[in-house]
Amino acid sequence: MSKVTRFGVSLDSNLFRRFDALIEGLGYKNRSEAIRDLIRDRLVAQEWESGTGPAVGVLTLVYDHAVRELTETLNSIQHKHIDLIIASTHIHLDSHNCLEVIIMKGPADLIKKTADRLIITKSVKHGRLLTTTTGRRID
Repeated sequence: MSKVTRFGVSLDSNLFRRFDALIEGLGYKNRSEAIRDLIRDRLVAQEWESGTGPAVGVLTLVYDHAVRELTETLNSIQHKHIDLIIASTHIHLDSHNCLEVIIMKGPADLIKKTADRLIITKSVKHGRLLTTTTGRRID
């Protein structure tokens, strides 16, 4: 384990109270844990944006499976990017709507392009990409 460094932070009183209320509501035991998570979150975002490390994306798609050829189109796009896609699952939400969760690992720009292509496919109702990194560079 690396050495711990202590430092002070100056905040506006109102911001300080709001931060304390936020972290208490989230269940943090102390401010240090919350600040560490905020820093890690920004470091992950920076690593993703810079494309300097292995990236991970979790894509969710909601669509009506009864739309003609939509399932085949989505499958075709996924098969073209088989090197990125490491897992997927299909969930029936109701008699028409399905949720597909696709997990990708690889270069951030390729994950983003693949996710965008799937999201903009005609008749996809909603899609969202959650991005992170493998955590290799985050202590």
